[in-house]
Amino acid sequence: MFYRFCRSLRRFFHRSRTLNNEPLNKVSLVVVILIDIFILTNVFIGLNDVGQWYMSPAEAYPCYAEWDSYRVQTAEDKDFNLVRWAADQNNVGLKPQYERAAIDRLGEVSDLCLQYADAKDAIKQSDNTNRLEQLSEKEDAIATLENTNRTIRQQYDSTLLEEIAEQPREQSINLTSADQAKATLTENEAQITALKAEITTLKDELLSNPESAAFLTLLNQNAAFQTVEQGYDRASFWYPSIQLAFQAVFLVPLILVAFGVYTIAQRKRYGLIALISWHLLVIFFIPLILKAFEFMQMGVLFTAVFNIVTVLFGRLLFLVSYIYILLIPLLGFGVIKFAQRFIFNPKLQAAGRIQKSRCIKCAKKLQAHDSHCPHCGYHQHQECNHCHQPTYKYLPYCYHCGQPMATR
Repeated sequence: MFYRFCRSLRRFFHRSRTLNNEPLNKVSLVVVILIDIFILTNVFIGLNDVGQWYMSPAEAYPCYAEWDSYRVQTAEDKDFNLVRWAADQNNVGLKPQYERAAIDRLGEVSDLCLQYADAKDAIKQSDNTNRLEQLSEKEDAIATLENTNRTIRQQYDSTLLEEIAEQPREQSINLTSADQAKATLTENEAQITALKAEITTLKDELLSNPESAAFLTLLNQNAAFQTVEQGYDRASFWYPSIQLAFQAVFLVPLILVAFGVYTIAQRKRYGLIALISWHLLVIFFIPLILKAFEFMQMGVLFTAVFNIVTVLFGRLLFLVSYIYILLIPLLGFGVIKFAQRFIFNPKLQAAGRIQKSRCIKCAKKLQAHDSHCPHCGYHQHQECNHCHQPTYKYLPYCYHCGQPMATR
């Protein structure tokens, strides 16, 4: 097995660096590499574009994340914080953003999320904006007063110690006496209390606004949003598979064209075309393999394994890695066995190539008397174990005596 792998690897590099069985010069090799890099970059750009053609779960259900975050919050002022954020949003409405994401894309935005965006956009009006401006001014005033009080308390403690020690007033490091500091603190605390009462009133007015009340009523319709949650979970489950399918649709035609051009160029011995098409074939396979591995880590297979491990072993999620370490080599082993038996089986290849008078190994054209391929040097015959005459390799019967050949 290892010998076959090494031989395939040598053959791969030989095809990638030779033109008509002659090594490429350095300039040509650099040009080919630059072409490879350019095409590979554009292939990944195309894959990214086609992968984003279908709307992601977050784009199809854009209100789900905000509702889910609101649902799990336990803060008493979560309603106010959400309404305040909605009123503070930029001039571009939320609904146009949702609708813009669906332009020229496959999929559609959830109807409930569009209603959610309408209700949220309605909160941003002049009355609410004015209330928020007043509220911000009062919060800034409270912060200033509290900062002043902290400074006064520090001075008050120091001044009080000086008076206890009967230190002369003119020797004090503080500008105000203890009585003055206490009076200022009392006055500031009264202002802070009044400002907090005004802030509470503004908050109540903001929440009781018809638009705000309608938005919060919609947000608390848990039965309706559970439908959004189910749609989001279903979209998240299938999205990696759909994305891989679109990317495969983008790559498979390129692979088939490159393979067809390579096959024709090899048959007609167009060396430069064969070389470039071979490089293109390799380049187109690289992202397909990477996307397949990415799908295994995020797609339906991973979700199924993750759910099985969660049900059987709870939160021991590291076992998913163990299962993958066991499963993927087994899957690869099965693919290799299938390819060796049905696709790259030398016995199946040999029968067709011998009928066309071609080399069993490289498929190049041979003359009737050639026992070795003049292109790759491969010996075409083996000795029959019955009549000891040379007969073709890999065929089940000797063409001299007709006896079955020993399996090799």
